[in-house]
Amino acid sequence: MIQFEKDIEDSEIRIIGHDLVPVPDGPQPPRKPRRVWRWVIGLALLIVSALIIDLIADRVASRRTQNLYIDEPSYFEPLMESEPLVKVQQIVDHPYDSVFVGYTEIRDTMVNDIPIRIYTPHHAEMTLHLGRINRQDTTIVYVAQAADVRADNGGIVGAFVLRGEPKAWGLSKKGFCASIDGKVTIGVADNSPLFERATERGGDFFRQYPLVDRGTPIFNEPKGKAIRRAICERGGTIFMVETLAKESFYDFAQALADMGVYNAIYLVGSTAYGWAVDHQGIAHEFGEDDCYAGRRRMPKNTSYIVWRRK
Repeated sequence: MIQFEKDIEDSEIRIIGHDLVPVPDGPQPPRKPRRVWRWVIGLALLIVSALIIDLIADRVASRRTQNLYIDEPSYFEPLMESEPLVKVQQIVDHPYDSVFVGYTEIRDTMVNDIPIRIYTPHHAEMTLHLGRINRQDTTIVYVAQAADVRADNGGIVGAFVLRGEPKAWGLSKKGFCASIDGKVTIGVADNSPLFERATERGGDFFRQYPLVDRGTPIFNEPKGKAIRRAICERGGTIFMVETLAKESFYDFAQALADMGVYNAIYLVGSTAYGWAVDHQGIAHEFGEDDCYAGRRRMPKNTSYIVWRRK
């Protein structure tokens, strides 16, 4: 028997269609949070891209510096040395309680039977200089040759920055000295961030033979004996050292370590010219000033560390 749906009254509504899901009268459940996988993938892509760019930059920098470790023949410090003994001037003792502003304290000592002279600047700041030094400059309290010069092309041996301007990029010598914002730093490293910092902040930076690295002596290639010089750090104090007799690199480095030097790098030794001004304003010269007497022409890239009165 066929059953017919009940007719509806005029006041009623009939819904025709498939079965409907009843809508609950209560509060609706919270919507599911949006998926964030697209953001995660995008962030990962950004990180990978940054790493790839950094790797490419490192390879470009490596190619730029791949030839910087090639040995650079030295003008002032050949592998075999036979220079004549440098005449040393007599230094008189004097008290250091003077009110003279800006001077160099000069002291003599003996380490491992090696006579050594120590130069400690007071009230002075260190910078680098290229070319001939003005001997009439009364602000200078100490000056000595810094980096060596290439014997083949006259360029500077090792990386060199002068008042923020890079002049050389060589890395053949691992010792370095930087003067940035009035602070002098000495150390030993294949690469030092102080080269870039000196460039950015208008500072100075040069490289030389390493002699002492954190209290340990380092021995270098050059043989023979000559007057040796170094710039050193001990207990936070920066000072320069000069032997008063010809010595080997080996004995010089060992003597510096034995006298408690923490870090030290070489300064041009032998007959290289320089001077120190004591508390009385008296200049004490060392080396030979042939270039100033017209007997020898110095390379244009001859460099100096210069301590000037503040």
